[in-house]
Amino acid sequence: MYDVIVIGGGPSGLMASIAAASQGAAVLLIDKGDQLGRKLGISGGGRCNVTNRMALDELIAHIPGNGRFMYSPFSVFNNEDIIQFFENLGIRLKEEDRGRMFPVSDKASTVVRTLINRVKELGVTIRTHSPVKDVRYDEEKVLGVILENGETINCEAVIIATGGKSVPHTGSTGDGYPWAKKAGHTITDLYPTEVPITSNEPFIQTKTLQGLSLRDVQLSVVNAKGKNVITHEGDMIFTHFGISGPIVLRCSQFVVKELKKKKSQPATVWMSIDLLPHKTTEDIFQELRDLTKNEPKKAVKNVLKGYLPDRILTFFLERIQLDPVISCANLGNELLRQLSLLIKDFRFEVNGTLSIDKAFVTGGGVSVKEIHPKTMESKKKQGLYFCGEVLDIHGYTGGYNITVAFSTGYTAGFSAGTKNFIRKS
Repeated sequence: MYDVIVIGGGPSGLMASIAAASQGAAVLLIDKGDQLGRKLGISGGGRCNVTNRMALDELIAHIPGNGRFMYSPFSVFNNEDIIQFFENLGIRLKEEDRGRMFPVSDKASTVVRTLINRVKELGVTIRTHSPVKDVRYDEEKVLGVILENGETINCEAVIIATGGKSVPHTGSTGDGYPWAKKAGHTITDLYPTEVPITSNEPFIQTKTLQGLSLRDVQLSVVNAKGKNVITHEGDMIFTHFGISGPIVLRCSQFVVKELKKKKSQPATVWMSIDLLPHKTTEDIFQELRDLTKNEPKKAVKNVLKGYLPDRILTFFLERIQLDPVISCANLGNELLRQLSLLIKDFRFEVNGTLSIDKAFVTGGGVSVKEIHPKTMESKKKQGLYFCGEVLDIHGYTGGYNITVAFSTGYTAGFSAGTKNFIRKS
């Protein structure tokens, strides 16, 4: 008989196995796939952004989905502990922009291999190709698991680390939700986060700007009342279906939430792009006026070339019906003001996002109100623990979700392993 069974061999499951086994527990790690750490292996563009080195309050601000819950797990195992953990295992890390931490090797496979080796060193039994059919409970506590092949395995603690419903080809297909529900847990609405945004605007349909990348711009989600819901600064790209890129992914969950608010009539959600976020509209107007005044005989498009990326400049000139070959001498201030406003607030309607299976992260999941935050143990069943993306916790991309996975995984494993040690002694 095992003391602890961990279901799911992703980042939270691997960390839970290591933490439980480190406390002397007999641990079984079960995964339905053919290899452990598949999602971890493709994270950070295949480089594995293991955590983010920033102050705790700032870290939590980057976890918009129930980030405050993380104060307790972070008191057990935080981002600095994650860095120390990997460096103690021989993985040298480096810090990149915005506090993102990567292995010096730039290979996610280094991280996955090191975690699996540590799991093996600690004597954890690993079973791949072993889908779990059900988790067994009595009135008060967890009893064990039943595999798809009919085998029953008893244990003192079960840690559910099965992930959400995003990136399903890595094994995240929502397996843990029915087992949580059976134990009496609430599953909050599931929705895609960190996902590209879709639009039916004519310029998207005609692919006018498809493939155009914008750097260091501000992107805002604007609700039906014209109020900014959230703003992020960074890079984005226009696609054949809408928009994508880092700041788009960060805005996506707010688009989903605004669209959910609709009652009888469809909700209207707009995106606003500020191409020059560190200049005012008046600054831009004065710069455009100076440029055109200094070259009165030249065509507008030639004088303004380089002020904005060519394709969006051409698009904006068409938008305000400004003939690109008109000479600057014949250009009135009114059109320059319109162009300045468009540069600061290019607004277009969006209608949703790509589906949850195309998302990087799942929003919603097992309600954190029903979890003890210092141990990750269920408030419904003794010996049942949850960690990682199966929980209703989500962060932005940039190492935040993996930080949540490692922290909740370690906390769950440490707690289950410690409880088992106390029981034995």
